[in-house]
Order: sequence, then structure tokens, then C-alpha cells
Amino acid sequence: MADFMRPTLDSDLLRTFVAIAETGNFTKAAEQAGRTQSAVSMQMKKLEDLIGASLFERGSRGVALTRRGGELIVNARRIVSLLDETSASMAAAPLGGPVRIGIPEEYGHAILSRALGAFSKRHTQVEVTVRYAHSGAQMAALAAGELDLCVVFEWQDPAGGEVLMHDPTVWVTSSLHHMHEEQPVPIALYNRAGWCKDFAIKSLEQRDLAYRVAYTSDTTGGLKLAVTSGLAIAPISRSNIPDGCRELTTADGFGAIDSSNVVMHRNPNASGEAIDGMQDAIREAFVNRLSQPAASS
Repeated sequence: MADFMRPTLDSDLLRTFVAIAETGNFTKAAEQAGRTQSAVSMQMKKLEDLIGASLFERGSRGVALTRRGGELIVNARRIVSLLDETSASMAAAPLGGPVRIGIPEEYGHAILSRALGAFSKRHTQVEVTVRYAHSGAQMAALAAGELDLCVVFEWQDPAGGEVLMHDPTVWVTSSLHHMHEEQPVPIALYNRAGWCKDFAIKSLEQRDLAYRVAYTSDTTGGLKLAVTSGLAIAPISRSNIPDGCRELTTADGFGAIDSSNVVMHRNPNASGEAIDGMQDAIREAFVNRLSQPAASS
């Protein structure tokens, strides 16, 4: 029977493992956990003995996951996240009531799904309404009392909002199609007038780059489609560059279009624990995204 027994993985070991993987450093992980570096090293030695394989490769800049470590990290993150959600749900009293959110389409999957996933498990009685729209429309809806919270792009100093992350808009091209090498360069833009469209064209004119509008769309998804299919280059926020595409830098003759911040605003007349909780969940979702290594593009 002993031959068929599986190793029992301690959640505390997995939590430390995740911390090391995300910081790339035993010392930083030890500081986060409030332990000594030697204690953290002993934990990882125990975990490696249980797994039967090395989990980290040490280098001059810290540590990186081995192949086996890369296999473990996916489930380890899931387990730690589930434990955190369970602990929070047990500690917090369930909330109820409506919450109305406005958020850019770019963050619907990466951010809002994370925030809603954690929040809805704790507070099943909260009715959440989400509006996807551009920043100008979101701010207008907030001022009209139609939204409780909204997340917007702002390219100037934020007025009264909470900066969640810095996410400049950049020109993006397909790594396969190289449309930026064409003359005039074909570009994709939003249908609507607005700061992104104005800044995008201005950035080309400042560099004396000849262009033609080859594609227009109401949504960021449409711009991404134009780039990935090889129709045009497009202005896309840096954190949302699609797979198989890359940012066009000054080395390519382009450069950043703006220096946008992602800012969360709250309706000053909106009150209630449900709104407080959702605001915290959105903030936490952005923090978690920033703490994770950026995906290669």
C-alpha cells in the first residue's frame, strides 16, 4: 500500500513556493512571509523532497522555476487563491444590494473577471451591473448618477481618482505581418473622436510618418483583430498587447502615444458596504495583476 501513497503537500509550503516564484528571490519571499531566509530555504528543501525534483534554478539575478516548478506553480497559485477566498468568505459577513460598475473593455477579462470571481463567492446577494464603454462615456454616466464606480484612462494628472496602474497607449504591430514597414503605414483607429484617436494621429505626424486609415472599430477587440490579422497597426494599451504582436518602439521609428494612467473614480453619492467591497476587489485585482510577471508578447 505504501507504494501507492501520494505526498501530502502542505499549503504553507505552497504559499511560500508561490511567493518565491513571484518575487524571484528567497530573501524577498522571506520578508513577505515574516520568516528568516534559512527557514524559507528549509521549507523549499522539504517541498522538493516531497515532489522528488528541483523546483528552482539559481542565477545571478535570483531564482527561476525549473520545468517541474513551472508545472507545480499553476496548481499552487490556484490552491493558495482558493484558501484566501475561503478564509475571506468565512471572515466577512455577506453583503447585499446593487453595485454598478463601468470599466474599459481592455480590463473586462484580465481584471474584472478576477474581481467579480472573488467578490461574488463571498457576497452572493449583491446584484452587479457592468457597463463597457470608453472613458468619456463612463465619466458622464458617473456624473449622472448611473454608475457607482468607474475605471477610466486619464492622460493628465488624475483629479480626485485613485491611480490603479500606469498603462500608456502604444502602437502595436503583428510580429508575423510587419505592417509597420509598409508606406504609407496602414493604421486602425476607433470610430469615435477622442483623445486616443487625436493622440495616435499626432504621434505619427510628429514623426513625419505617412499613414492611411485602413480599419475602424468601436471596440478594442476590433483593433486587436486588425493587428493580429495583418490589416494594420493600432493604438493599444501596453498591458493589452495580443499574443503574436509587439510594441513599436523608437527603434522602429514609433514610440509611446500617451502616458495614460488607469484611474478608479467613485460616485460621491454612492455609499454602502457592497460598493466598498467591490472597490476593494477591483483594487486588489489590479494589484495582483501588477505583481505577476508580464506575459511575453
